[in-house]
Amino acid sequence: MPIYLAPINRELTVIRIAADAKTKQHLENLGILPKSKLTVLSSVNGTVICVCKGIRLALDSKIARSIFIG
Repeated sequence: MPIYLAPINRELTVIRIAADAKTKQHLENLGILPKSKLTVLSSVNGTVICVCKGIRLALDSKIARSIFIG
């Protein structure tokens, strides 16, 4: 499921990133890559605030739609 539909305050695993190479590289630089763990803190209108590796990140709806978690 896409990250913007994920349950709040549960640790989740990224299973796939469906984005172009530039976006994938940007997310990898932020610590979001397949098999990484993250926790969604809030999700409003597709925009997601999450914590990955102890860092709080805000993801716009376009990027949030490309991150799939399990």
